[in-house]
Amino acid sequence: MTIEVYADIVCPWCYIGKRRLERALRNFRGTDGVRIVYRPFQLDPGAPATGTPARRHLGQKLGSQVGTVLERTSRMAAREGIEMNFDHALIGNTLDAHRVLRLAEAEGKQAGVLEQLFAAYFTHGRDITDHAVLADAAAAAGLDRRHVLDMLAGSTGVREVTAEIAAAHARGVSSVPTIVVNGRHAIQGVQEIPALLDALERARDEAGAGDAETGDTTPNPAGVAGTCTI
Repeated sequence: MTIEVYADIVCPWCYIGKRRLERALRNFRGTDGVRIVYRPFQLDPGAPATGTPARRHLGQKLGSQVGTVLERTSRMAAREGIEMNFDHALIGNTLDAHRVLRLAEAEGKQAGVLEQLFAAYFTHGRDITDHAVLADAAAAAGLDRRHVLDMLAGSTGVREVTAEIAAAHARGVSSVPTIVVNGRHAIQGVQEIPALLDALERARDEAGAGDAETGDTTPNPAGVAGTCTI
């Protein structure tokens, strides 16, 4: 079973969704045959090239509701063991971070690097547009720091990541997190564990039975509340 997860580093629901997916998989029979790939997505390709205060940036989009939205999101994150400090977070362009994740995939350490990137942004207030910060996060998950810095100094991965993001849009992905199981079953938004398990079990059973149906979508029951949209 292949699980593709479309996510962006500055999406809080993606961080929460990652933790829930991992919890669901701990209770999923047959996890030995599961492969998870995190696919790139950019909520704001025009985001600043250097980190800028996230709360101020989000306030321009959310208006007077920004405090309520961020507080509610932080409470939900806390239930997954995640500390979100929006007052210190520095939002910025995530293309280079996705380049690092692509490198991490090739080395079999993508999930660990993504966890470190999420923590750098949401918890520690690090500037994820800074190559040193990205290299530190990658090194904390087992990648060679110098190799990461050398990669970031050039254009390696830019074309490939950009192409993957374009393919995501062509596939109909317009919000994250979006999980696609076996290339067919789309799970949108942050789901409760039972809903995730049900979707995974149906995908596994249908794959085993040779079911040819495609395009099954498990809708996000909370509407836009469990996703970040472009």
